[in-house]
Amino acid sequence: MSSTTYSSDVAFTSAVKAVQERKGSRKSYARMEENGSWSTTITPDLAAFVASQTSVFLATANADGQPYVQHRGGPAGFLRVLDYTTLAFVDYAGNRQYITTGNLAENPKAYLFLIDYVNRRRIKIWGTARTVEGNAELIAKLMPAGYRARPEQVVLFTLAAWDANCPQHIPQRFDAADAAAALAERDTRIEKLETELRELRGRVEAQHPSNG
Repeated sequence: MSSTTYSSDVAFTSAVKAVQERKGSRKSYARMEENGSWSTTITPDLAAFVASQTSVFLATANADGQPYVQHRGGPAGFLRVLDYTTLAFVDYAGNRQYITTGNLAENPKAYLFLIDYVNRRRIKIWGTARTVEGNAELIAKLMPAGYRARPEQVVLFTLAAWDANCPQHIPQRFDAADAAAALAERDTRIEKLETELRELRGRVEAQHPSNG
């Protein structure tokens, strides 16, 4: 990686800054850089966001620069924080194309994209990654309890910088399990109210029997 002045230089290359200058946003980003730029460690806020994710996207590129994005998912907590700069997850057996694994073998630069549709928030994480094979202890440490998947290896991601995007244009969507739970709670509430209504009607009819 070339030398950088600010942590955001991992994304804001000279070519990017030239475009920002031409389109009028360079001054605001220059102020951001001078005020500390992007965080280079996993803060408590980021750790909490990571712990809630059930779906992430991992981007890599091969030695020729050909990009590839891979989706990985699991129960909340499958993406783990190991320390202030390291994230990790178990890579489950899949279609056995191994594009990400091959890309990382010749180009360790990687990128994680995390999005929360419910709260309309997204996190971008730049860094490097590597795969770890044959480490049963590490797999056991990271494998979600009771999750039905066959672990194959571990992906370790070392953070270089991260940034949070604004919620603009993020559609608000809800997880199917959360929606089902909310509907079940609503149905239970409706059933309870209907039972109370029947009991109330019964008491009223008992107090005021009809003359028919």
